[in-house]
Amino acid sequence: MKRVIRYFLMFALVAFSVETALAQQSQFRSRHEVKRKETIFGISRMYGITIQELIAANPEMNEPGYELKKGDYINIPWPKNQPQADAQQPAANPVTTEIAMPAQTQREEVDVRNREIRVGVMLPLHKINGDGKRMLEYYRGILMACDSLRNNGISTDITAWNVAEDTDINTFLQDPKAAQCDVIIGPLYTKMVKPLADFATAHDIKVFIPFSINSHEVLVNRNIFQVYQPQTEQNDIIINHFMSRFSNTHPVFIDCNDTTSQKGLFTFGLRRRLEAQNIGYKITNLNSSESAFYSSFSPTKQNMVILNTGRSKELNAAMAKLNGVRMAHPELRISVFGYTDWMLYTRYQLENFYKFDTYIPAPFYTDLQSPKTERIMLKYRWYYHADMMNALPRFAITGFDHAYFLLKGLHMYGKNFTGGSGMVGYTPIQTPLHFERIGNGGLKNHSMIFVHYLPARHTETIFF
Repeated sequence: MKRVIRYFLMFALVAFSVETALAQQSQFRSRHEVKRKETIFGISRMYGITIQELIAANPEMNEPGYELKKGDYINIPWPKNQPQADAQQPAANPVTTEIAMPAQTQREEVDVRNREIRVGVMLPLHKINGDGKRMLEYYRGILMACDSLRNNGISTDITAWNVAEDTDINTFLQDPKAAQCDVIIGPLYTKMVKPLADFATAHDIKVFIPFSINSHEVLVNRNIFQVYQPQTEQNDIIINHFMSRFSNTHPVFIDCNDTTSQKGLFTFGLRRRLEAQNIGYKITNLNSSESAFYSSFSPTKQNMVILNTGRSKELNAAMAKLNGVRMAHPELRISVFGYTDWMLYTRYQLENFYKFDTYIPAPFYTDLQSPKTERIMLKYRWYYHADMMNALPRFAITGFDHAYFLLKGLHMYGKNFTGGSGMVGYTPIQTPLHFERIGNGGLKNHSMIFVHYLPARHTETIFF
């Protein structure tokens, strides 16, 4: 009798195991054996699913320190919005879409605040050249923002197109999914702005241009958000903030004899504004004698030094000259006003930046010591098994800031979202956004930061 009971229990256990396995199999599309160098990002693309769907099917991926290893078996879920019976095998040449958008024949008129936000990305998403690699990292930042927004109850559907420089954007605009978008992020190239802007007007789609574009469409098209402005416009913004903050200083312009420099556009504009307000300034030269150089400084006022170059070689020479003056005349109060380019030299110039109370104007600031920056860089490494490119700005963080700000704004305000100051309440990790409408045209981001390196050896960011 005991033997019969034992066999019955063994049979029941086997039956339960088979039933459990079948139940699990019905939940998932298949099991995938991890190959060498495969990543979560790559596997999700292979099967046409999102990173979030893959992680949800494999909860162990959420554990700290998880690493994808060769030989592991992971669950592949059925794609979102696709019935299990219609699921397809992984494509041999998968498209760039990572979060599939349901096919529709007519545009829904449901307020975007009450449904998922349909996002299109039209950027070069490839690894052929620098543009593609940078935009691929930027796109990954967008996906990370969507993941964070999902945790806050904001749903998104993303379709991405690899719009390389040598392609015709009109071919992508013929895709029915493009007309269903609420917002399209892109393009990267000026020649593509006009056709995309016209398409956006016809379908009432917002266009978010993430990087500097030399196009006048923003002046006439109300659907456009333009993040970065041409250097001439940035100069005007910086000069306005300089005059507001440093009008009581004594400006000292140093001619660095750099015949290749374009910074003269800024220094010339600043000098004209100083003259218009009857504020005196001095001009000296790197080749001037010590006495002549010193004579340009005020013994009673804060001296604000402005170079007419952004190059490292001339910056080194200027800092050496200033150190000489400081040693001979320690009573002088000297600050330096620099350029965004100088952030590339922080590793070598940090002590001088602190010593000379340096201000660097920029449309972004990557504080590598910030806990928020450290967390997002760690999360990126965990998602994609790679580090962000060593670039300024960090493109993945830029994508995160842009997408989080834009999509949260659309969720809160729908079509009335203009990106104005205080509308979203999002504190950026790296890139502040504050849009203003240009006449009857689109919206330009006029946000600017002064990165201030204080003599007390810490850094503050002053937002405008």
